[in-house]
Amino acid sequence: MMKLEFSMLLLKLLTLQGLALLCASQQQFDFFYFVRQWPGSYCDSKQCCYPNTGKPASDFSIHGLWPNYNDGSYPSNCDPQTQFDASKIADLTSRIQKEWPSLACPSSDSLNFWAHEWVKHGTCSESILDQHSYFETALNLKEQLNLLQVLGNSGIEPNGEVYELSSIKDAIKEGTGYTPWIECNSDESGNSQLYQVYMCVDTSGSNLVECPVFPNGKCSSNIEFPSF
Repeated sequence: MMKLEFSMLLLKLLTLQGLALLCASQQQFDFFYFVRQWPGSYCDSKQCCYPNTGKPASDFSIHGLWPNYNDGSYPSNCDPQTQFDASKIADLTSRIQKEWPSLACPSSDSLNFWAHEWVKHGTCSESILDQHSYFETALNLKEQLNLLQVLGNSGIEPNGEVYELSSIKDAIKEGTGYTPWIECNSDESGNSQLYQVYMCVDTSGSNLVECPVFPNGKCSSNIEFPSF
């Protein structure tokens, strides 16, 4: 009898310890990367397929809202028990379809893309943002950060022209007040082009902050901004 009680107590302690570690993994991050993608560059570098809803707008779409640590590493897949549930964001579906489309092939309703972002990244901020709040927060950030307008105000347009990387960074910093990180890819001819823009956001998902660390990678000093 005593052995059974001891075993049950040990099991309970191990369960509580596991839950504590899980909660810690969900809470302990330092900031978000809010990542926006230029669809013209995605489609110039690889095969792309428009979602079932049709060709997305010529605008920077959302790639993700990613919890990160100040040392440059990041948590991922923090809660295997919490899977993506499309019904929880039903009221946001039309906005997400427009602002967060998948360009991966074959054409789809983008649900797999959203599920991937939630399971890999969203669950790591679950103690702060539930699934609905996670997607709504990203959508609201996009509304606040009109990158196409910010760049256009400095004469930088998606017209296939080549611009200085420093000019793109300066334009975004002037328009937002914060320093971006620019990710480039290459088109079929090997030309470096504007692919993704990273901005940093505090752990509430509400306020832009200066990035404590930038991802690895680099762009050429002059990069193309392709049309879409």
